[in-house]
Amino acid sequence: MAALAAGALLLTAGCSPGDGSGSAAGVGDLPPSRPSSAASGPAPSPSPSVAPPPAKGSVEVVSTLTEGLDSPWGLAELPGGDLLVSSRDKGTITRIDGKSGKKTLLGAVPGVSPGGEGGLLGIAVSPAYGSDHLVYAYFTTASDNRIARMQYDENGTTPGRQLGAPDTILRGIPKGSVHNGGRIAFGPDHMLYAGTGDTGDDGLAQDKKSLAGKILRMTPDGRPLHGNPEADSVVYSYGHRNVQGLAWDGQKQLWASEFGQDTWDELNRIVPGGNYGWPAAEGKAGKKGFIDPVAQWKTSEASPSGIAFARGSIWMAGLRGKRLWRIPLSGRADGEPVAAPQAFLEGKYGRLRTVLAAGGDRLWLVTSNTDTRGTPKPGDDRILALQVR
Repeated sequence: MAALAAGALLLTAGCSPGDGSGSAAGVGDLPPSRPSSAASGPAPSPSPSVAPPPAKGSVEVVSTLTEGLDSPWGLAELPGGDLLVSSRDKGTITRIDGKSGKKTLLGAVPGVSPGGEGGLLGIAVSPAYGSDHLVYAYFTTASDNRIARMQYDENGTTPGRQLGAPDTILRGIPKGSVHNGGRIAFGPDHMLYAGTGDTGDDGLAQDKKSLAGKILRMTPDGRPLHGNPEADSVVYSYGHRNVQGLAWDGQKQLWASEFGQDTWDELNRIVPGGNYGWPAAEGKAGKKGFIDPVAQWKTSEASPSGIAFARGSIWMAGLRGKRLWRIPLSGRADGEPVAAPQAFLEGKYGRLRTVLAAGGDRLWLVTSNTDTRGTPKPGDDRILALQVR
């Protein structure tokens, strides 16, 4: 705990209308990292052998894996193909058999305080899960948002009691009734990334000393990396309104989806230390000192949450927009898509919260109609298996 407090002192560093302590291990004790653009700036252009995706794609709903989920939010895949899904409002994590869809309650995360857009949000599985069996969670408490890790006892026999006590690795992320961010994911470098929101206080997004309105990068123990833009800070990029989607493309380039306010939702190509403009800029503003999004949408067409990369494209789930967007990437250093975004499944399954790559041309897609802002239908919420091209 003393180490965590010291780490916190060293830190220097949307929701559209209607949308809806650590161990003593250091960086040298972590699993070997693969090359990452995180510490070296923009990703290089692909080799000539890497062909860009076609301008037009396709989506087929292959099956419904499971139904009857309550306020699902985060989704993570275990080795072997089973899934973990978090319930924002119940504060629980459930295991879903990747073939049969059978649900097994692992347990509730202590300290979760649901309310508004807060609760148990993103989850992630440790890159070293085979040896440490750790599951990470981003959640709202009575005082803040924080990230903790829990050991999952797969051999436990007591129903609903297979999660160990939370070990908080980062605390003090500002909370609010809205704009809590919440997506977490391990990158190609085996480091943990988190998207946060401005909590409705937009001035925090430009304050590098605040963890609100940022993308954060840290070790699995929650410590700053000296390869980050500022020494002893977990802040990786700033000027964000509400980041809820994180994904890496085939060039190991980080992408993030972001809620706009009244005009433009965004898909951003993230570079270390980048300022993405909020609240001075929304969408492609062309203002000096700020990085414009690669793609933008009217808030009624998107309100983006989770994103994933598959078949050369970013796939983005829309809440208010009730559709799945495909953004085909060129792989060039400027990040420009090869064609305009393409929408699928418009209105068919209601609000869409999370999309997760399942290997090859497969995706998992999570609906979000039981989050108090949707109109649930029989069977909601559900996880869909998609085939995409």
